[in-house]
Amino acid sequence: MPFTPVHMGPGILIKAILQGSFSLMVFGWSQIVMDIQPLIVILTGSGHLHGFSHTYVGATLLAIFSALSGKYLSELGLKILGIAKDKPIKIVWLVAFISAFIGTYSHVLLDSIMHMDVEPFYPLDTMNPFQGFISIEALHKWCLYSGLVGAVIYYLINWVMQLQSSKIHFKK
Repeated sequence: MPFTPVHMGPGILIKAILQGSFSLMVFGWSQIVMDIQPLIVILTGSGHLHGFSHTYVGATLLAIFSALSGKYLSELGLKILGIAKDKPIKIVWLVAFISAFIGTYSHVLLDSIMHMDVEPFYPLDTMNPFQGFISIEALHKWCLYSGLVGAVIYYLINWVMQLQSSKIHFKK
């Protein structure tokens, strides 16, 4: 199913670990971009469901597009959501590209495990060595649990940082 939110679980965990060196917004945008081709196939009824966009070559091209467009879309989105109301959040280009590449490559890997029609190494090879590596149920659980663990880690780190910040202000 296109635009599955389950792909966001690993992204949340990565955000918790990398903090400001990773943009969850750009990562999420890359997930959407990856599934435009399958959506078109579903709507038109023709084409290869997980075609070129779900190869590492296609993911590379889509990562570049996602980084270039996602940086600005994400900055605008953060402003609209009120997250960057006082001071605009600027996403560094390196962070945009890292986030987009992690997003598209992880998408290919996760869909390679789940879907039989994914050919991740096309055009070099049409085999999918990842298919069935773990069960679909285990894959979904891993994605969901990684998101939950990531959210807990993210908020714990930010809570500790706020405590440390308030102690520094209190001592002055």
